[in-house]
Amino acid sequence: MAPKFTAYLAFLLAVAFAASPFLVSDFSGFDPEQFPVPQEDPPVQPAGYAFSIWGVIYLWLIAGMVFGALRRADAADWQAMRAPLCVSLGFGAIWLAVAVRSPVWASILIWAMLISALVALYRAPARDRLWAAYPLGLYAGWLSGASCVSLGLLAAGYGWMDGPTAALLFVFVALVLASAIQTTLRRTPTYGLAAIWALVAIVVQNLSGDPVVAALAGGGAGALLVPVFKAWRAERTRGKVA
Repeated sequence: MAPKFTAYLAFLLAVAFAASPFLVSDFSGFDPEQFPVPQEDPPVQPAGYAFSIWGVIYLWLIAGMVFGALRRADAADWQAMRAPLCVSLGFGAIWLAVAVRSPVWASILIWAMLISALVALYRAPARDRLWAAYPLGLYAGWLSGASCVSLGLLAAGYGWMDGPTAALLFVFVALVLASAIQTTLRRTPTYGLAAIWALVAIVVQNLSGDPVVAALAGGGAGALLVPVFKAWRAERTRGKVA
């Protein structure tokens, strides 16, 4: 695809993604009755306040794609990121409509969103980090947690394991995934910060319910601070955010 077309498409898909909650306004998480084993306050799910991060993600992605379309429409380093990002945003624009109908398909879709977002993140330009890598890192970091949460909900909701066991397993998977990505990425600390935000919200969710899950999530959030700090220091070494 022509670079300018892809630049404008990325912007339009970011807007469509941000507009999707207005089209499925009654969605506030999976209905417990969508699962054969109803999921009331599942321990794997972050506390409700954590989902406010979507407002920052939506606005930052739109701002970044506006900058890219106006200032970097023909830039090769931006173009490498745009195709997988468009795939992820396209899936994101329909995710809520799918989620109200099928948790299984929603889980498949969110993993597709994550994988394509990670491809885009690793291809993100070294310059213009404030407009490209940083918003994309926040988006991919949150998706890393959300994707593992979706598997935990399916595992407990379909009776493959009980809720606390599913929470322990998939919080651990989220920790390993986020740590590996932030460590190999060696930049874009917003990725790890989003994952930490999700883990702290899991701690809050389980403080009065399952202290073991809370301890795992809290310990993991603390451990993630190390690769996040290293990524931040590497960014400082490269120079000021462009």
